[in-house]
Amino acid sequence: MKRSIRIAPSILAADFARLADSVDGLGSTVEMLHVDVMDGHFVPNITVGPPVVQSLRAATDHYLDCHLMITDPMRYVDPLAEAGADGITVHIEAAPDPRPVAKRAHAAGIDFGLVVNPPTPVASIEPYLELCSMVLVMTVHPGFGGQSFIADMVPKISRLREMVDSRGLDADIQVDGGIGPDNARLVADAGATVLVTGTSVFRTDDAAAAVRLISSNATGEEQ
Repeated sequence: MKRSIRIAPSILAADFARLADSVDGLGSTVEMLHVDVMDGHFVPNITVGPPVVQSLRAATDHYLDCHLMITDPMRYVDPLAEAGADGITVHIEAAPDPRPVAKRAHAAGIDFGLVVNPPTPVASIEPYLELCSMVLVMTVHPGFGGQSFIADMVPKISRLREMVDSRGLDADIQVDGGIGPDNARLVADAGATVLVTGTSVFRTDDAAAAVRLISSNATGEEQ
């Protein structure tokens, strides 16, 4: 079955001193931005929080997809929603029972999704798929951008696609980590519909052209 593929550039790889300009440089090639929220506890890195999301919201109409790599996701649901986030994804490793966080997100009027790290089986999120508008398979170990794609994660994408389709759900399957022109088709064929791209977009001379190339390679169609 042919599926629509979306590219979600990760601002983690953008120039933070010129963040609005970096987003503007994408033009109309994307409709979603990936925002990595890290707390220095769940992962060793520290990135951005609600103030940056609020500033970004004022600078763009793009869907703001906030990936919460934090130990206490419940604490930040409302602040991120108030700052302008459109959706959050939460690690099952940080919230083994994600139902309260999902309930809070839905009450705040934002989308909810779950994430699995490379060592975590996708079976861990199977009981909660109905709560999700998106499920994310990490194809690197979370915490830092610029890592190499872990090809062993492709079967997890395929298995998750089977789970989602067998239930007749509309949840997107997102992949994050080392995604670029060379492996976009691989993950799309496995069932991914949202491809997070960082360095392969923002660390190029032409971010919009990079998005078009990745999208074209993922779908096999000229952009």
